[in-house]
Amino acid sequence: MNLIDTPISQKLSFRQSVDAMVDRAAPYVSAPPGLIEEIKACDSVIKIQFPVRMDNSEYRVFTGWRATHSAHRQPVKGGIRYASAVDQDEVEALAALMTYKCALVNVPFGGSKGGLKIAPRQHSVNELERITRRFARELIQHGYLSPSGNVPAPDMGTGEREMAWIADTYRQMHPHDINYLGAVTGKPVSAGGIRGRTEATGRGVMYALREFFRHPEDVKQAGLNGTLAGKRIVIQGFGNVGYYAAKFLAEDDAIIIAVIERDGAIINHEGLDIDDLAAHFHATRSLKHYPGGAYQTDGAACLEMECDILIPAALENQITAENAHRIQAPLIVEAANGPVTFEADNLLREKGKLVLPDFFVNSGGVTVSYFEWIKNLQHMRFGRMQRRLDEYRAEGIVQALEEMTGKPVPQHLKQRITQDADELAMVRSGLDDTMRLAYQEISETFHRHPDIQDFRTAALVVSLNKIVDTHLQMGT
Repeated sequence: MNLIDTPISQKLSFRQSVDAMVDRAAPYVSAPPGLIEEIKACDSVIKIQFPVRMDNSEYRVFTGWRATHSAHRQPVKGGIRYASAVDQDEVEALAALMTYKCALVNVPFGGSKGGLKIAPRQHSVNELERITRRFARELIQHGYLSPSGNVPAPDMGTGEREMAWIADTYRQMHPHDINYLGAVTGKPVSAGGIRGRTEATGRGVMYALREFFRHPEDVKQAGLNGTLAGKRIVIQGFGNVGYYAAKFLAEDDAIIIAVIERDGAIINHEGLDIDDLAAHFHATRSLKHYPGGAYQTDGAACLEMECDILIPAALENQITAENAHRIQAPLIVEAANGPVTFEADNLLREKGKLVLPDFFVNSGGVTVSYFEWIKNLQHMRFGRMQRRLDEYRAEGIVQALEEMTGKPVPQHLKQRITQDADELAMVRSGLDDTMRLAYQEISETFHRHPDIQDFRTAALVVSLNKIVDTHLQMGT
């Protein structure tokens, strides 16, 4: 069913919104009849209900889902979300976005997603561990979790701790699988994780914007000019993604003028001190009473602030048909999944706003998850064999320069030349390269097709063409 012409008065679900965006891109994709509809369809989804004994000896029944959107590449990949509002439609929509995301950034995974209907803060650590391990067992038993089939990662409400529990549960159930650590990514470094994974999505946002500002024609398309330095940015969400995006963008001399959270927003037009704000937020779990800015209760209204760049990094459906016409930022950068609805996307395009789509901007997480998965399968950290070799070679270059010139190499240059390629440096390098190449494909497609009016459609054309090629090459 084609959803493009759905009236704005008829609100689409999250899943329908994603499918409508695919329908808009489909005319620019060369595919046999019916293949796009097959790509849009969710391969399978499982609903799981299970009881867990609470600390007070009472039993509670929890409901969770795991969707496999497309297994054209295996394993399939996608996070596990803990949230009280999660439902099957959301899980299927997020799984679809994972399919298009992995294809766009050339990560050889299909798309999947999981969700558990739970309010994590209402449970003790012991309860969360029992709940997580039971959910993991159910997914493993039903074939929705394994290193070669379906590999989860952290998402909203989960993190390294939960991933470590899941990996250990898989190990207990499959003690002879030497690749058990590859059953889940986003683990602590001490438990088989990879350096740079926690910051990956936020750092990917920064790399995406860096590459955007390397393309003057695209910057002009957004009504902006110059470089990232000095650009006024509003960020919605101060969790893992929002914090790291704000931190790294500020380090690139952007000015974070507002941070929005569920309980309000903090504003400072001269620029917020992100690490200081983060310390306050983690201590109080609130933006209130932060002395480095003005607090505003109505956080959602700050989405409509005058700024250069708006980064929604919280939940889906934050910019809708109701508030899209009041958005002033010329550039919207989707660090969250699905923060702009299909209806709002149309309205923003009509207003001349440029949107960098979610399945590109927040692909840093799955990219570094891929690196972690590879590390787990090869049973060796990146850089272990070549790190000292690179160091010795660099020292030789410095020594040769000093002997040839008769002068010492300046210390700052010497540090750059001799900096060893440890795991974190290699992860950041790989992530930067991935974001650059993906953006270049999006921009080239946008400018090559005069009828394509937005970067989301261009990005989906890139993704869909790759997925179509895989299907045709496999003979499916």
